[in-house]
Amino acid sequence: MSEDDYLYVDCDKHGRGLAVVVCRHLCDDKDHRPLGFIENSSEPGDKQAWCHQCEEVFTAQDGMTDEFRKFNDMALVCESCYELIKTRHSQTN
Repeated sequence: MSEDDYLYVDCDKHGRGLAVVVCRHLCDDKDHRPLGFIENSSEPGDKQAWCHQCEEVFTAQDGMTDEFRKFNDMALVCESCYELIKTRHSQTN
């Protein structure tokens, strides 16, 4: 892939960065408890992740259905935010 093939976002915390996809639950966790972090990507460099609840819906729906997409409510974040989200939600308490 060339540099032009990537999507970028302007992050308030980290500036311009490579856009990656996470479920909205990982971004909007108000309880500040780990929700699990499932990375779903068969392409190196194409980072995508969702929480354990999204994984349950994905499995029950047998894939990326409209119902799954609605539940997941994907969000674009920068690569730096992705790494912070991964660290926070991969921890077990």
